[in-house]
Amino acid sequence: MADDDFNLLEKTELWIRPIRLRGANLTAVAARVAEVLALRAEEVLVTDVRDDTLTLDVLRPTLRPENLLGKRDEILAALAAVAGVTLLPETDLRSEGILGFVALDAALGRDVLARSREMAEEIKARVDRRVMIFSTGAEVQAGLIADTNSPTLAAALEEEGYQVRRGPILPDSRGAISRALYEGAVAGFGVLITTGGIGAEDKDHTVEAVLDLDLQAATPYIVRYEVGTGRHAKDGVRLAVGRLGRSLLIALPGPNDEVRLCLPVLCNGLREGWSEAALAEALAAPLRRKWRGHHAPPQGHGHEPGAASSSSQP
Repeated sequence: MADDDFNLLEKTELWIRPIRLRGANLTAVAARVAEVLALRAEEVLVTDVRDDTLTLDVLRPTLRPENLLGKRDEILAALAAVAGVTLLPETDLRSEGILGFVALDAALGRDVLARSREMAEEIKARVDRRVMIFSTGAEVQAGLIADTNSPTLAAALEEEGYQVRRGPILPDSRGAISRALYEGAVAGFGVLITTGGIGAEDKDHTVEAVLDLDLQAATPYIVRYEVGTGRHAKDGVRLAVGRLGRSLLIALPGPNDEVRLCLPVLCNGLREGWSEAALAEALAAPLRRKWRGHHAPPQGHGHEPGAASSSSQP
């Protein structure tokens, strides 16, 4: 989908009435309408002919609005040229949603389009500056560990001019985490951050939850382990940066000192609009440096990267 395309939001039908058909080739009818709208012939289909109404469906989710503006008369003229199609003096074209641009006067349509794009850009800018933060883990939910990560992140991002909301504390559940991220994206938050749950144990699911929403998410390793040793159910600790629509999805570690290590990189990457891959690698770098040459702590020590779902550490 190009940036200039508008989503039809399932309003994809055109109705022409009254119209008379006798031996008309419906494939030719659809093809002529497609030509006027600068679409491929197979992207327009006649879906119904009933009484004096012809219904066509646009078989694609987005369109360039410039290809619609003021095309009503051109579409009717194209239909009238098809053998077996007769239009009456009162024949008109009706549509809903973005397809309604077809019936607009071209000059008026361009003005409406310009104002619509201005509003869309304003909405996008607002979405991009809205952040929701989720801490994860049964320990935090039960109040055994204080959530120090959310206030740390919120304070830093608010200084950067973001509007920050603290989301609910999430359980160690892949489905619950991915659902919360999805709902946050739908609610118009441009940045969604989880802390905790990136470790190598079977209770750690935030990286996988991001991958559920973005199969191409960047998930660089911080530390690698041998699967099956101790409680290591995975081959290492990774963080994640992905995208769902306009929303950036970021899975950070749980220990508060590691969140603080990531903060300057996070703020800089958001400020400069780094790609998901670049931001993920930059976030992983200070964590790798911290653990370079450091042997993995004994199982259950709780200080390996991402071992804690969140952090009570100062």
